[in-house]
Amino acid sequence: MSNVAGRGARWLDVSAERFPGWISAFAGRHGNPGPHSDSGSHGDAGSLLVAAADGAVTFTAGDGAVARCHPPFPETFAPPAGLSGPGEIAAAISAHAREPRTVGVLLVRLGGYAAGVFTGYPPALADAKVGSRLVHGRSAAGGWSQHRFARRREKQANEALDAAADTAVAVFDRWAAGRAPVVGQGRGARLDAVVLGGDKRAMAGLRDDPRLAPYLAIATERFLTVPDPRRAVLEGTPKAFTAVRIMLTEPLSGVRGSSPGR
Repeated sequence: MSNVAGRGARWLDVSAERFPGWISAFAGRHGNPGPHSDSGSHGDAGSLLVAAADGAVTFTAGDGAVARCHPPFPETFAPPAGLSGPGEIAAAISAHAREPRTVGVLLVRLGGYAAGVFTGYPPALADAKVGSRLVHGRSAAGGWSQHRFARRREKQANEALDAAADTAVAVFDRWAAGRAPVVGQGRGARLDAVVLGGDKRAMAGLRDDPRLAPYLAIATERFLTVPDPRRAVLEGTPKAFTAVRIMLTEPLSGVRGSSPGR
C-alpha cells in the first residue's frame, strides 16, 4: 500500500515479514548493490546510513534516497543495544512488529462503530462487537426547518457516539479485568495497546468520555482511516496496525514506475 506524502515523498505500508527484504532491495535500488546481486533488485543493507529518533528509524542510501521507517507500536520500540548494522536493525524492527500482543481496536464513524480485541501473531480476532445508529445527513433546507433538523441530527450523532463508547467499554473491560477467556489459555490477557480508527472527528467526540480514559491512555499514535466499520473492516485491521510505515523520499532521477513496497 502506498500514498503520496508530499512533494518527492510517499508513504508505504510493508508487512513485518517483508520488511528486512524491503530494506535490502532499497539499498540495491539506490546504489548499494550486494556482492551476490546480479539484477540490482537486492543490495547490501550494511552500506546504508542509519539514525533513530522519535520512535522512527531512518535509512539513507548512497544516492540520497531516504526511508524513514515507523515501526508499529513505537511506544515500546527501541533498537536493541549492541545492534549497529542496518540489516540487524531491520531484523529487530521486523521482530518487534511480530511480537504477540493483545490489542484492542476501536473504529468509529458517525452511525457506525466496531470494537474488537486481537491476540497473538498473526493477530486473531478473539472478541468483537459491531453496531450502527441512524444519523441523517446534513439538510440543505433553510430557516426554522433547518434548525430543527440540525438539532435532531446532533441528537442522533450524540446517541451514536454513546453507543460506540458503550460497545468499546463492554468489550475492552472484559480484557482489562482479565475476564475474557482465550480458548485453551484460561483467562484472557490484559490489553497491551489500543488502536483507534475510522473518522478522526467522530473519534474526537469520545475523547472526554471518562470510561474510555484508561484505553485512550494506551492508544497508539497510528490512526487507521477506514470506511464504515463493519465486521469485515475490523477483521482486516491487523494488516495495517502491524505494518511498518515508511515515508520514502527518492531523488528525482531515482523515481521509478513501480514501488519496492508493492
